[in-house]
This record gives sequence, structure tokens and C-alpha cells, in this order.
Amino acid sequence: MIIILKPGASARNRDDIVESLKARGFTLHVSDGATQSVIGIIGIEPAQKVELADQYEALPFVEKCVPVSKPYKLVDRQFQPGGSTVEIGGVKIGGGAPPVMMAGPCTVETPEQIIESAIAVKKAGAQILRGGAYKPSTSPYSFHGHGVEGLKMLGAARDETGLPVITEVMDVRDVEVCCEWADCLQIGARNAQNYTLLREVGLAKKPVMLKRGMSMRYDEWLQAAEYIASQGNYNILLCERGIRTFETYTRNTFDINAIPAMKELSHLPIVADPSHGTGKASLVAPVTLASLVAGADAAIVEVHPNPAKALKDGAQSLTPAQFESLMAGWRALMP
Repeated sequence: MIIILKPGASARNRDDIVESLKARGFTLHVSDGATQSVIGIIGIEPAQKVELADQYEALPFVEKCVPVSKPYKLVDRQFQPGGSTVEIGGVKIGGGAPPVMMAGPCTVETPEQIIESAIAVKKAGAQILRGGAYKPSTSPYSFHGHGVEGLKMLGAARDETGLPVITEVMDVRDVEVCCEWADCLQIGARNAQNYTLLREVGLAKKPVMLKRGMSMRYDEWLQAAEYIASQGNYNILLCERGIRTFETYTRNTFDINAIPAMKELSHLPIVADPSHGTGKASLVAPVTLASLVAGADAAIVEVHPNPAKALKDGAQSLTPAQFESLMAGWRALMP
């Protein structure tokens, strides 16, 4: 159940409710919006809902109590009806903020490559730099990233350009060092249901971008996000990156439905990943723009100075010139 306070309710009003509920043994999550606070109650028995609703709705500063039957309670739209905002290195995503572009190479290869990429994407209009220091791969013999050295290269690119950094973390043992160098942690599709890792990044309190698993239903995706939120970290982005279907022409099938669907189901901002969603550089720009029209709060696109020589995902990476063209179309569609 969630308790929604009236606009103008004081911090003391909110704290009084929190203290009384904690005294009764409930686990709580509090969300303070621009005009209203919402208190989520975890572990409430069905028989207690009516009693608690009657008790707290009688208070003059409570607007209403809403039962939440879905298994994902903290990321449900009801918990924050106006939509939440996630801030990454000073860049705001969601909550009515202008759509944000994240861009950079799939993999950090050399100091020169990542700095050249960062300068190019910033010049074209990107606000966040993406790059993989740790890279998952189907083959154990493929390049798997430079690890900590790759993180340091990303840090140097941030120092050079001022762009905040998003990078993937794959192992609970690497969360601490990734937090040291990154502004946002990415959970990839292969780890979208790695619940131990999800809890760990929830405890870390860094912004997290959770990619949809390759065969995930919407409710499974949101329950994965709930694992992060349940540890007290509400700074979560959802990322649609395509799902596995019978189609073989594209790498994945990008689910454009997911963008407005997540807007209905959750308050979390939604990010589009057309690079992994299509696997083809020629399709990245139109799918990116379609995502923007569908309501995406951000997009994450792979850009490489020389895709033909990329160590990973060159076929879906844009050149700087192609990215500039995409950004021209992006600006033309900006609300």
C-alpha cells in the first residue's frame, strides 16, 4: 500500500507517519516529489490494508491510501504518478526533462580511441559518454574489455570533455571500483535477472540503467528493477534493447511498444538502445528517432571513430559523421 500526502504537507507530517509505521514493524520507502510525498509500505498483510487506510486517510494532510497488488510496488507508476527523474553527473533524465543522448563506443580500446570518441559525440550533442570496460560476450575467446584500466581510460575521457560516464558492471566484485570511476552503472541484458548483482547495485546508491533481458516480459523486467529499488536506490533507468524473436535479419527485435508501455506501468525513465536493438548501423538512426517520438526519455547509441576496426560491435556502430546526422534529426524532433 502507498500513502499519498496532500500537496503542502510538511516534512513533520511525513515523518510522523513514517515513525508510527516503523514502530509497527513495517518496512518503508519514501519518495519526495516536487509537490507531494509518497510513502510505500512493504510487508503489509491483506487484512491490515483496510485498517491502515481508514486510520491514515482520517489525517488532514493525507490525500489517499492506495493498495498496490502488483509484485513491483516501488517502481509502479502509482508510487510516483508524475514520473521520476534520474540525475547522472548533473544531467537530468525523465520527469519532463528534455530527452538525453548517451553515445560512445561499445568497448574502450585505447586511451586515444575513447578520448577521440568522447570529443566527437560531445561536439555532435551527446550529454553522456558510454563505453565498456568490462564486456560480456557469447564466446569465451572474444575480447572482454580492459577492466580497471578501461575504467581509468573512461575517467580520463570524462576529465577531457566533462561528459559523465555510463559503463557496464558484470560482477558484484567489480561494483565498488565501477562506482569509483563511473557516474552510472549499466546492468546488461545477460545480467538482468542476476538478483545478487541487482541487490548490490541497489546498495551502491549510484544511478543504474537496467537493460531488458533478451526474453523478458514487462513484469519480469519491472520486478528486476524492484530488486534495485528494494535496497533504497530509486535512481533507476529502464533500457529497451530489443528482444530475441524468430527474425534473423536484425540482431534483436526492438520493441517500440515497450516505451509507452513502461510509461503506463512505471514511473522510471525509459531509455532506447537502437544499436543493440537492430545490430545494423543503417537502422540505428530511424529507430532512434522513432523511439523519441514514442516518448523515450533518452537513447544510448554506439559511435566509433572507425567501426570497421572496432574490437566489438562494429556493424552496429555509427561513424562520427553518421552520428552528427542522427543528432540533426534528433534536434528537429525535440519537443
